[in-house]
Amino acid sequence: MRRMEKTPLIGSARIDINTHVCSVGETDVTSAFDTILPSNASTLYAIPVPANGTFGEGPSNVAYPRNATNLPALCAVSVNVTSSATSSFTFGLFLPNDWNGRFLAVGNGGFLGGINWLELGSSVRYGFAVMSTNTGHNSTNSNSTWALNNPEAEIDWSYRAMHGSILIAKDIVSAFYSNAIEYSYYSGCSTGGYQGLNEVQDYPEDFDGVLVGAPAWWHSHLQTWSIKVGIYNLPNTSAHHIPSALFPVIGAEVIRQCDETDGVADGIISEPRACSFYPEALLCTPSTTNRSACLTSPQIDTLNKIYADYVETNQTFIFPGLELGSESQWNLVAQSVPDAFSIGYVQNLVYDDPTWQWWNFSLQTIQDAERINGPIADADKFDISPFQARGGKLLQYHGYADGFIQPGSSKYYYDHVVRTLAPMGIDVTDFFRFFLVPGMRHCSGTVVGAPWYIAGSGQANSLYSSSPVRSVPGYEDADHDALLALMRWVEDGTAPEEIIATYYENNTVSEGVVRQRPLCPYPGRAVYCGEGSVDEPGSWRCEAV
Repeated sequence: MRRMEKTPLIGSARIDINTHVCSVGETDVTSAFDTILPSNASTLYAIPVPANGTFGEGPSNVAYPRNATNLPALCAVSVNVTSSATSSFTFGLFLPNDWNGRFLAVGNGGFLGGINWLELGSSVRYGFAVMSTNTGHNSTNSNSTWALNNPEAEIDWSYRAMHGSILIAKDIVSAFYSNAIEYSYYSGCSTGGYQGLNEVQDYPEDFDGVLVGAPAWWHSHLQTWSIKVGIYNLPNTSAHHIPSALFPVIGAEVIRQCDETDGVADGIISEPRACSFYPEALLCTPSTTNRSACLTSPQIDTLNKIYADYVETNQTFIFPGLELGSESQWNLVAQSVPDAFSIGYVQNLVYDDPTWQWWNFSLQTIQDAERINGPIADADKFDISPFQARGGKLLQYHGYADGFIQPGSSKYYYDHVVRTLAPMGIDVTDFFRFFLVPGMRHCSGTVVGAPWYIAGSGQANSLYSSSPVRSVPGYEDADHDALLALMRWVEDGTAPEEIIATYYENNTVSEGVVRQRPLCPYPGRAVYCGEGSVDEPGSWRCEAV
């Protein structure tokens, strides 16, 4: 077994050029970009894209096959970087003709290995010069076989591809526009959230503002918990197994008991942990007429395990349990074997052994993951004072109905940052604010009509629209758009006291806005004022703890 440490990157050169090498009529655009690259990098292409044009790699990009469409006029650039004797990574850039003076890097999801041209397309509409990296490999979301016996590829995925792409991309941007970048930002969710926190912790000079959603920051614990929670509900033939057909029954009972903890009966649970849920209300009894809509005592035992925090020997905390209200996204406990993504993580990133099977899971698996993969793949540093000291701002959000990465993990991270920095005399709220999104699932979406859209990472491409979405349709301002809120905080010093989330009918922009509601900085929560439409944000106030 190997233990890997983070290693320094090859530095990038800074050589200015004075022409836009992607302009129409340029005959050798790639060689012009090559003059500003370090020796371990080369330009793959630099292609002009006209206004309303389309760009991407289509199905050949297995990670992100959807192309960006209806683009503003821009230059599309791709660069390959050799990161070691056995590895390399690629990144892509959109350089808009109408540039706002700012740089934005966007994150990836899962094990996805590919340049996310679609996300670059939604981001470039703000005017950013935007960058995405393939993280050093090509793969779909759950495929981690690229990491098998390939430690350099693991390092690229963990941090080197992102940080290295940022350094070189910034040089390209500055040279292309013959101007220094005024502000640098980051936006990512899930693995992209992890990438953002990793940047904050290890490379605090990279960004002025970082927007992080549902971060997978603690891989050694998250992936092993995902296996454990799947084991709770196995085997499928056992008396304690809860079939997925009962998940909606459980979810409906949770709504019945917990909905009105915020003072409003609307199907949205604002604060799951304020609810004293009584699972025995679901118990089958002799008088129960519909035996397919109740749980047996062994099944309630399983339900309690699913909701509970995972605590191991000697009261060692491993990971928080699933939240009340997340039942519609219980994929992790609905399968005949535990989560394939997490099994692949243990096989390929921990043991380098594709024969390892989930029934061999034990506390030792977690300890091995911490020891072998944790040093490069866990963004678990709570002392982020260097980021605070250089004036950085961190805005984090997490859906309360997330069934893939529990919102409790974001609470855990934020609370431990407070525990670390408050004794140093640092007011964490001065630079780090965390927002929980009631009813939102993993990174985006809802099944209860909850306001969830805040223009977070990937969210624009989760809305249905006849044309590509920019910001928050109808509300393109810092009160409704989390990225604009972050920019206002960084550039004007106005911290977000709330962010108004939006729900469009059927998640379709053309069908109009159904409701909006303020999201409040943790540990506060939104409370109904007692009068006015519950669908109007002005009828709610943020209540501090």
